[in-house]
Amino acid sequence: MKIPLYQVDAFTGKLFSGNPAAVCPLAEWLPAEKMQAIAAENNLSETAFFVAKDKKSYDLRWFTPAKEVDLCGHATLASGFVILTLLTPEIDSVSFHTRSGVLSVARQGKLFALDLPAWPAQPSSPPEELLKGLGRTPRETLTSNYFLAVFDSVEEVRSLKPDYDEILKLGDTCVIATSPGEGVDFISRFFAPAFGILEDPVTGSAHCILTPYWSARLGKKELTARQISARGGELFCTDMGSRVKIAGQAVMYLEGKISI
Repeated sequence: MKIPLYQVDAFTGKLFSGNPAAVCPLAEWLPAEKMQAIAAENNLSETAFFVAKDKKSYDLRWFTPAKEVDLCGHATLASGFVILTLLTPEIDSVSFHTRSGVLSVARQGKLFALDLPAWPAQPSSPPEELLKGLGRTPRETLTSNYFLAVFDSVEEVRSLKPDYDEILKLGDTCVIATSPGEGVDFISRFFAPAFGILEDPVTGSAHCILTPYWSARLGKKELTARQISARGGELFCTDMGSRVKIAGQAVMYLEGKISI
């Protein structure tokens, strides 16, 4: 069997930055263990698989090298990019049916805009494992689908050297570190060892939490963001209440076929 494979750098306008995602269009679903094996072989933060429902609607699933996940922003953006630029370039938006409900990707000039759920975070006391894992005490800690650790400066976030063994003790979750930005509204880093990813290059789902937090703190609905991983990426975020819009660029790196 031959399966198309596209590798897309998401949330960037240039190759070798942003977050690489593999995208695999399928005629019908493969067994979950086969998709997990492909994702492990790809060894990227995420591999997305989709099956068409009709020309503008698809079922979509995401796998890290270790497990299937409930939401992945950058692989959704990459999937939308493949559909809107290669498979059906005559359309301007596409919807995806997922574990996290119906998501969409729409062309927005040079950007591709994701419509995702908002995940507001609530203040919480930081677990000891979080403090040990980050090696620095944040000014405040909040929880939602992930832990959110807020710092005062870009340098504090940039200088973090996480202890991933301690972060793993937090269980099946991830950690966002964030601060006010320099040249953007806010910056972040994202740590996900429980999902087989130590530091994710650029994380769309993290901005489901970051967007409502920074929107409330800064008193503005439209925000610019940068994830300051080694690869780095830029995001344009809009707080829409129960939803967030997260837009970014994407570039194609590779087209090929998987033989299984």
